[in-house]
Amino acid sequence: MAKGLCLNGRKRLGEGAEGPRAARKRRKADGGGPDRGPEVKSCHLSAALLGEDSEISQEQLYELLKYAALGKCHKAAQPSWCRIYHQSHLAGVVVVVLHEMSQLHFYRFYLQFKHLRKVFRHRFTLAPSANFPVSLYGEGTNLKPQNTPQGLTSTSSECTAKSSDLQCDPIIQRYGEKKQGLTSYTLTLEEQKKNDYPIEGSPGCKGYISTECDQQRTDNSPLFGLDCEMCLTAKGNEVTRVSLVDARGRCLLNELVKPESRVFNYRTRFSGITRKMLLPVKTRLSDIQTRLKKMLPHDAVLVGHSLNSDLQALEMIHPSVIDTSLLFARSEGRRFKLKFLAKAVLGKEIQCEQKLGHDPTEDARAALELAQFFIEQGPTKVAELNLEMLLTAEKLAEVSKNKAVQQPQGCGLQEQLNEPPPLSKPCFLDCLQVTGQKPLLLGRQGSDSSGLCQSNLSTSNKQILQRALEDVPLSKFSIIQFTLGPGYLASHLHAGLHEKVSSKLTDMLTIYAGPFEENFCIKSVKKEFGRCGPIQSLTVVTETFQPYVCIQYEVLEAAQLALECLNGAEVAGSCIKVQRPVTAAMLDCNVLIKELELDVENEGVIYVAGLKKSLTETELQEEFGQLKHLEALFLPKDLQSGKHRSCCFLKFQKTQSALGALEAMNGCTMKGSELRSRKALAPGHLWKWIWQMNHSNEKQGKHIFYEKMEQLSDSEQDLRKKVKKLDQNIRKLYRSLQNNTLCVVLLPGVNSTHGSQPGLGLMGIKDDEGRSAC
Repeated sequence: MAKGLCLNGRKRLGEGAEGPRAARKRRKADGGGPDRGPEVKSCHLSAALLGEDSEISQEQLYELLKYAALGKCHKAAQPSWCRIYHQSHLAGVVVVVLHEMSQLHFYRFYLQFKHLRKVFRHRFTLAPSANFPVSLYGEGTNLKPQNTPQGLTSTSSECTAKSSDLQCDPIIQRYGEKKQGLTSYTLTLEEQKKNDYPIEGSPGCKGYISTECDQQRTDNSPLFGLDCEMCLTAKGNEVTRVSLVDARGRCLLNELVKPESRVFNYRTRFSGITRKMLLPVKTRLSDIQTRLKKMLPHDAVLVGHSLNSDLQALEMIHPSVIDTSLLFARSEGRRFKLKFLAKAVLGKEIQCEQKLGHDPTEDARAALELAQFFIEQGPTKVAELNLEMLLTAEKLAEVSKNKAVQQPQGCGLQEQLNEPPPLSKPCFLDCLQVTGQKPLLLGRQGSDSSGLCQSNLSTSNKQILQRALEDVPLSKFSIIQFTLGPGYLASHLHAGLHEKVSSKLTDMLTIYAGPFEENFCIKSVKKEFGRCGPIQSLTVVTETFQPYVCIQYEVLEAAQLALECLNGAEVAGSCIKVQRPVTAAMLDCNVLIKELELDVENEGVIYVAGLKKSLTETELQEEFGQLKHLEALFLPKDLQSGKHRSCCFLKFQKTQSALGALEAMNGCTMKGSELRSRKALAPGHLWKWIWQMNHSNEKQGKHIFYEKMEQLSDSEQDLRKKVKKLDQNIRKLYRSLQNNTLCVVLLPGVNSTHGSQPGLGLMGIKDDEGRSAC
């Protein structure tokens, strides 16, 4: 990479103290200080939502709300796709549902949603649901505590270990009852020798490579999850795939490796590796060893399940490890399987039978989260899960299931009829009820009213808002439902909105350039404009006195970059003008572009074009990894071919770091290709939506050269007013919330016979400046 990209270097997070210091000054100015009691910890929400990672299922949304409402004290696990820090300090959780609305509505009336687009830092695409309230917080039929919550964790008296029995638990016998730091759970040198870990100087480790991570470990040392898949060769077990994840679960490495020796058995059933997969692979074990040494900081602690096997196959020595197969101790040297621990402790299904082989990234992340759970909760909480009894119950259930399958048809029908129906997804609001906290449900009432919440069927959004302003501060968990009204679900109105959003998007992706000479080189033009980003189509316009070209890009940033970089430039021997099409719908285009640049979700995100197609995602991670405070990289790919589109988006933890990278990057070269970059315009979750809409227009032969000048219909004008009013209602409600309140705004999406549109979620934790804390 060019030198401009190396200026910032790689540093640990340690800056940014100015924010807390400024907050303390504000509290002092307000009359606060030590005499007002201990300072309340500020809650923090982290989510790197870019590209495919920003498509959130109903299950994942349920995970978030369950953890936010209950926390670790009720054995709720951190959501898999984002992280809440200091959950116990949350003042409350408020979910605002805008029924009859979808992602399409938000971007059709983007300028009207002044509050929503400026306050909430995190945005995600949401899959539409037929029964949205149930998918949101689960089903509940009574106020009794659930005997079998999600996963295998049980709260029934049969499966809760008595305190007197805890003293006999192998976990308590090994670690004691008190919570300790991570260094207390790393294997000692003797334990490593006993469990066949590669040790420096051991006879069997000749030629092994050391990670050279020799710095003293502390309880703040970084954790990394590691997992490998192996095949059987003439040499023994050799690595075929390696995955490494960091403490936040982000994948740093996921690479196929070609074995040195002849392969006898690919172990495809477990590894998922086939001969065909390894044919084009050139990466060797020595390459992986070099990269791991480069990636791991000097005080890194590796986490894995039976990690000795992975390190032996990697032929690497690492001094500090946490082995989850030993961490969750059992008697008589037995060990729990990773699949069982993931389900029993984390409530997650891994190594599913439907998949071909194990996913090493999934396994590495599961082992890491298990270690984090153990460290955060402590031995006593883990022992109280009574894993042995849960495992026994699981095995008995499996035996019963097998017997039922083997039973002749028709036999045992009465027994089947007498069995209780399968358990539905448990309602986590039950637990809040038991603790004396009444969840609040205001607004729309229907199949979701189960007696769980204080429900109120108000006749207007105004009445709902008034009740919410009064009651939300008194509730730990609130669901406020606003509605547009059934009239706005009409198929013709929905189709009209889709048509207008699609048409405007196409116009914004399109630029005209010219004039050119009669015999200009079209390849030169395509090459020059292609440096701004992926081109969807390029056509020559010959109706004019001199030829022009019409270029339609795949991303908004590419079209804007072409306007900024090539307007007035000399291309193919001509000094050209670059402009967007002029239509009635495009008169406010400059205003919309400016607002998109200021969109809170685009803070700290930059667009980079000009990448060579031969570069892999791993190589790009390494190149851009030198940039300070880089949080995530999203590499858009063609949804049909799977090939990347020669551009990427970089998300930084700090806006200033993004601006610094932008300044350093423009004009630089990477592997001989000149880079062009600018601030991001389209929020990260829109890539797939834009791609599908763009290609749908292409298939239907929609043309953007001419457009009838149409006025908004009465129903759409009315809808615009309602949207503006809803945005104002949410603004009033948000202003009334206490600091440290998690607020989630959901547009559920449309799922009907007339077609479906994905929903949209916006979320953040309110800070002392009235906006959501990232």
